[in-house]
Amino acid sequence: MITLTEENYIKAIFHLGKQGSATVSTNALAEAMHTKASSATDMIKKLAEKNYANYKKYQGVSLTAEGKLVALNIIRKHRLWEVFLVDKLNFTWDQVHDVAEQLEHIKSQKLIDELDAFLDFPTHDPHGDPIPDKHGKFEHVEKTSLSNAKEGGSYVCVGVNDSSVDFLKYLDNNDIALGTTIKVLHKEPFDHSIKIAIDGRELMVSQVVGKNLYLKEN
Repeated sequence: MITLTEENYIKAIFHLGKQGSATVSTNALAEAMHTKASSATDMIKKLAEKNYANYKKYQGVSLTAEGKLVALNIIRKHRLWEVFLVDKLNFTWDQVHDVAEQLEHIKSQKLIDELDAFLDFPTHDPHGDPIPDKHGKFEHVEKTSLSNAKEGGSYVCVGVNDSSVDFLKYLDNNDIALGTTIKVLHKEPFDHSIKIAIDGRELMVSQVVGKNLYLKEN
């Protein structure tokens, strides 16, 4: 039986290692899990014994095929619960992450499959991230950050890199949401701030915002 802590480590390795394929250093994993490197190493060894992870001393850790499936299942549950909380319980997109972190560890596969069907099989969560299906497959969206968008281009907001409460509230306060059309008016060379237009309203955003807002060409 996989434990909650093991699931959290597997999910962290998946995200840090570019969807589980790249090797993650022990120190990077320990930092992400807010623990000591020795504790992270102990957990990595346990995951390797259960065939969820590949571990080589001094080289780091990556996920096995089985480990990737576990990670994708956790992510699927997390993102489905986020959709449920927003669409059915009227949570805002800055409120759902912490609750979904708790709900993602529910073991019942039947419950999750029924939840997926109840929500009419959504493909993306409220932050624009793709939702894996029950087989671990998900839609890939061609996207770019606002920082890399072309000056003069017209784009649609499709997601965020930073899903912290503070960033999502910032977006809400500036009427930026999934599906919002954004035109890039000017990119400032000095501090890399960006002037954008939303519904005819101009807004200057910082480099930090630019790096954390995902767009696709309109």
